[in-house]
Amino acid sequence: MGEKDEKSPDGVKYYRLSEIEEQNSFRSTWIIINNQVYDVTKFLDEHPGGEEVLREQAGGDATESFEDVGHSTDAREMAHDMIIGELHPDDREKIAKPVEPLATSLVEEPSWWSNLIIPALVAAIVTLLYRIFTQESE
Repeated sequence: MGEKDEKSPDGVKYYRLSEIEEQNSFRSTWIIINNQVYDVTKFLDEHPGGEEVLREQAGGDATESFEDVGHSTDAREMAHDMIIGELHPDDREKIAKPVEPLATSLVEEPSWWSNLIIPALVAAIVTLLYRIFTQESE
């Protein structure tokens, strides 16, 4: 590789994000899943979801896409054989997506208009029904 080869304390090869981003061709296709670097070049033709799916993620972080699909245990074991190293720790924050707190979507303040419109609609429906039933009885 063009950049200095680095290894983790346990001997795992680290790759810089810039190195991974360059591996996005038919000759060499790498993706990142959970900070692990995968060389999926030889798997392009065999991927059940089609090679386009892998090509779209080539050279970048495919964690969200990989997890969203819900890959089987067999698929995860197969993918394990394609690991060639890890994303360098200094580059991990470059691909990290901010996580939105779930509490903000669960705690919603009712808006003023819903407090007015819902009772107004109920009153209108009751009035309409009252008029329909009183006109029929005449």
